[in-house]
Amino acid sequence: MCSRHPHPKIYTILSCNRRDCRNFQHQKKFYNKTNQSKVYTNMSSPYLNLKVVEITHETADAATIHFEHPQKQKIDYKPGQFLTLILPIEGKEVRRSYSLCSTPHEAPRLSVTVKRVEGGLVSNYLLDTLQVGQEVKVMEPLGNFCLTCAPTNQRQVLLFGAGSGITPLMSILKAVLHEEPSSKVTLLYGNSNEDSVIFKEQLQQLEADYPERLRVVYIYSQPRQACDYRGRMNQSMIIRILERLQLAKISNGVYFMCGPEGMMDEVRHALNVLHVPADQIFRESFVSNKLQDKQQQEQHGTVVSSEDDGEITTQTVTVIYEGTEYSFVVEPDQTILEAALEQDIDLPYSCQAGLCTACRGKCLSGKVHLEEREGLSDAEMEEGYTLNCVGHPLTPNVVIEIG
Repeated sequence: MCSRHPHPKIYTILSCNRRDCRNFQHQKKFYNKTNQSKVYTNMSSPYLNLKVVEITHETADAATIHFEHPQKQKIDYKPGQFLTLILPIEGKEVRRSYSLCSTPHEAPRLSVTVKRVEGGLVSNYLLDTLQVGQEVKVMEPLGNFCLTCAPTNQRQVLLFGAGSGITPLMSILKAVLHEEPSSKVTLLYGNSNEDSVIFKEQLQQLEADYPERLRVVYIYSQPRQACDYRGRMNQSMIIRILERLQLAKISNGVYFMCGPEGMMDEVRHALNVLHVPADQIFRESFVSNKLQDKQQQEQHGTVVSSEDDGEITTQTVTVIYEGTEYSFVVEPDQTILEAALEQDIDLPYSCQAGLCTACRGKCLSGKVHLEEREGLSDAEMEEGYTLNCVGHPLTPNVVIEIG
């Protein structure tokens, strides 16, 4: 779940290089609190301190940063999830989320790939300043754009990526090859030219290691030499490639896409033409199908996102997090997260745009209005799930539980 920017509709940015949409003035004050430098050894905490153990330069403007827990402790996550880095830059605490390109079987190592953004505060800091040996505070891996592997699976995993959208797909690709010996992987990978291909050497080595199970199709919009597929990844090209690979009509396929919004729309149109069932197609808005506890499903408040949900007024909200109840006032011009952070209540968050779900909680009572609901499915909203970074209380009895 892919550079990211504040516009909530652009999934690619949330998939590979998630940015904060705004930084609060109180973050500087919060960062200077004495408990900020604490090294978390309790893995139930949402925060960890990880050590940079290696930096690999992938292209002229992209590098992979490899982290490990100081005690070599394994950190649980699923292929395709992201890691939020919490960095002290220019006197502020700044958060950015990057998709993990590593896989759980590579533990204790966790790796993220950063592509330079012109004028980007965090990408330039990471590529120019970060060094091996430094420790970085992070949130535990999160995200719904992920894959659960099982050794008994026999399926075709089709991946569609462009640019830095390869990052979570690389994690999924390696996991399937390692954990599902009877499954095959096909990657359609778009770039401007040969020099901009992230993970090129790794992909070539994986193709050599798994010649019967991995196929990578490169598509270049501005190639510097002759190539099989020239242009941008579009509907007709995708269908043509899948037909040539005899993957246009399969019953055991699962499809993941990550890249610019326009590219993902083209992939979706192509798969619709090929009558691929919607429940086999995943993009950044993918929502896990994990079953929720029945009692929690039966007890919840109301979460809405329409423009006419009612007047937003000053309310007191109660948030239950890590066994502690916090009650605080939320003003009409504040989100629940903003009000909590202003009171130095350290709730989890990342994108602050209602997309990454790092701040997701369950509304146990009361009514909450969401400015943006792209990060939640209809089913989740019906079960009372809310996003604190874009949530406003509409009633005086709002209680939200996180975790």
